[in-house]
Amino acid sequence: MAGASSWVSELEDEVGELPLSTRLSIADALTLGNAICGFMAVYFTTTGVLVPHLMGTSDGAMSKHSAAGAVTLMLLASVFDLFDGLVARKLRSSAMGAELDNLSDLISFGLAPAYFVIVWGIVSDDAHGKIAAVAAVMVVLAVVLRLARFSCTTLRDGVFQGMPSPFGAMTVVSLVLLELPFVPTIIMIVGVAWLMVSRVEYPKPRGRLALITFCWTLVSMGCLIAWTIGVPGGHSLLQAGAALQCCAAAVIPCFATTRRVNTFRANRREARTQAAR
Repeated sequence: MAGASSWVSELEDEVGELPLSTRLSIADALTLGNAICGFMAVYFTTTGVLVPHLMGTSDGAMSKHSAAGAVTLMLLASVFDLFDGLVARKLRSSAMGAELDNLSDLISFGLAPAYFVIVWGIVSDDAHGKIAAVAAVMVVLAVVLRLARFSCTTLRDGVFQGMPSPFGAMTVVSLVLLELPFVPTIIMIVGVAWLMVSRVEYPKPRGRLALITFCWTLVSMGCLIAWTIGVPGGHSLLQAGAALQCCAAAVIPCFATTRRVNTFRANRREARTQAAR
């Protein structure tokens, strides 16, 4: 008993000596909420869509309630991801904050949407499981490479290099929900994966842009709920929301590229003017 008591006291001393930098902050708790939502999205996709299909108890398509639940959880994960950065800047974040954020993003915006694509490839009548799996692998690899690059590079303040993983995940899921033919959907999913590892600059969601992002997420959740409970026109509303998400994913890179080209041309003209002097 004395030996056990001594061991317990030593353990308590070690816990008490943990540096403050390794203790979880409020921002870290939000980041963990992000990870939980991503994992539960995988759970909903498995138990509500894949398992009924394999057991022959589904209607042959993606279960409406379970698919909507999985996508809603991914949207909720993006809300956690949005606010953990804001809270970290206002209050504080532990030394683990950046690592926790990357690991949580990998679950919620890498694994969860890629798994959604795989299950879609399995359960949809006009899809091909193996090809969908290849596209899903490309999505996961793109998120892994993007997060690794983000951790070891420094960019000018206010921009991301490559499509942010939450935005990419929502675009991938929107492409599936649009119910387009299989081949165009796969091509566009691969295109989203490429955008995530590209050098196209995207603005960080701060200030007014953060508010717009939050409102758009709430609107997307509303579209999913309307579709799930069978509101008249709910399916059309969901399709419109998914189409707007995909249009934004296509327009932002074009706008960013145009701005970059114009800046490059302006710099060249200025350099020529200075050289002529």
